[in-house]
Amino acid sequence: MESTPVLLESKSSPINLLNEMHQLRLLGHLCDVTVSVEYQGVRAEFAAHKAVLAATSKFFKEVFLNEKAVDGPRSNVFLNEVQVADFASFLEFVYTARVEVEEDRVQRMLEIAEKLKCLDLSETCFQLKKQMLESVLLELQNFSESQNSEEESAAHLNVLPEPRAVAGAEQDPPESPATRPSHGASPEVPAAKSKEKM
Repeated sequence: MESTPVLLESKSSPINLLNEMHQLRLLGHLCDVTVSVEYQGVRAEFAAHKAVLAATSKFFKEVFLNEKAVDGPRSNVFLNEVQVADFASFLEFVYTARVEVEEDRVQRMLEIAEKLKCLDLSETCFQLKKQMLESVLLELQNFSESQNSEEESAAHLNVLPEPRAVAGAEQDPPESPATRPSHGASPEVPAAKSKEKM
């Protein structure tokens, strides 16, 4: 009698794996690549794991798959035109799937994601930029609506006193037939009637 297969799936395993790899990198354990980053005279070196970089970045995957066998256990990769802080943020993202950056660095993070061909970071930056743009557009729309409502209320306040003045004038009894406006007749008609009486 065959038994039915069941699925054993861990929801926490991917997170635990990332956390463990991140701790190993921070402690410098089992790291097999050093990435040297230099931008406008500022230089830094980062120890990392080839497998993690290759799994998250097509750029690094191509580099590692095409490199010749080296004498030492550790490879070196040199990156120019990448800011040290941006690469540090990139590494934190690929090892933890999250990183906190200032709003004005989101565009730079998108550029480094595209340069290093990191699809996850690229999509994350794109989604964040989209949310930021939608937020700005919503603020502009709310501001525009509040301006329109202020203009409408100001216009409404200017219009309201006029009907009251007209209504008040109609309620006062007219002093003479000559001052009362005639309906459908021209202004010359009352003058003609007064001439006839004379």
